[in-house]
Amino acid sequence: MKKLTLVLFSALLGACSTFDGAPEANLDGEVFYLQRMALPPTATLSVSLQDISLADAPAQVLASQNGPIKGQVPLPFHLKYDPRHIQPGHRYAVSARIEADGQLLFITTEQHTVHLDGKDPQPLRIRLNPAR
Repeated sequence: MKKLTLVLFSALLGACSTFDGAPEANLDGEVFYLQRMALPPTATLSVSLQDISLADAPAQVLASQNGPIKGQVPLPFHLKYDPRHIQPGHRYAVSARIEADGQLLFITTEQHTVHLDGKDPQPLRIRLNPAR
């Protein structure tokens, strides 16, 4: 009985130590394209919020959503990010892509800048263009 109590107490302490009370912010929107085309059932959507400040380095991903697509366009997305990672003077953007069976179907071709100051229009509307 003592061992069980000790194990449960240890698990409880471990769970408490992993919760850091980090603040959370959200960015909601929808992805769409203009082509009259139904997506195949194997299509997946990837949306990411990135720090694009450094021109000579890969963008740093702050939040992402990836998964199978349910339905047709417009496709909603919800990104949760930690506002403590937002730095004054940095530039941020949202990008998206739709793939199916390992092939890129649609992708953002324009930069969708966000300011992450609470004044960005929500839901964001992200237009995708055909990859071909």
